[in-house]
Amino acid sequence: MKIEERFFNTIYNKYYQRSYLFVKSYVHSDIVTEDIVTEAIIALWEHLRQQEYFEQEENSGKDIAPLLFTILRNKAYNYLKHEAVRRSAIENLQDIRSYELSVRISSLEVCNPDKIFMQDISRIVEETLRQLPQQTRKIFQMSRNEGKSNMEIASEISISEKTVEYHITKSLKALRLSLKDYLPIFLFFFA
Repeated sequence: MKIEERFFNTIYNKYYQRSYLFVKSYVHSDIVTEDIVTEAIIALWEHLRQQEYFEQEENSGKDIAPLLFTILRNKAYNYLKHEAVRRSAIENLQDIRSYELSVRISSLEVCNPDKIFMQDISRIVEETLRQLPQQTRKIFQMSRNEGKSNMEIASEISISEKTVEYHITKSLKALRLSLKDYLPIFLFFFA
């Protein structure tokens, strides 16, 4: 076994447990702690290898614990900072989602689709009827608003029943055309 490998094993065996307890006291996660400690020991070993620490005889008695614990501290600190940012972002998202949800709930609470659509439909019906010839409009209103039969309307204004039917059909056709965009909604709410 090379001196570097022996040195790595020595570092690992000597410092792993203390490093683990140190990091765990801050991050409170076994998996994250294991990752940080392993990364720190590897980072220390790489650093020492680059510094040719293993080849220099005078380094054999030097304590590397301060350097290792500096690396551990920095890695734990970076993890906790990242975790704080992540949690803050999650909380902000939850706040935004909660706000959005409350807005949607409030909108649905005050929304009365029957009233909204009936107002629109009533306006369109009135506008469409206003555009019809006066006699057609009068016959339709007598039929629908006053509830008179075709025969009653025919005798009251001295026209044939067929003419009454013609005017009502003409009114219904105009209304159907004006309300064509509302038909799916109308069917959804009133079918």
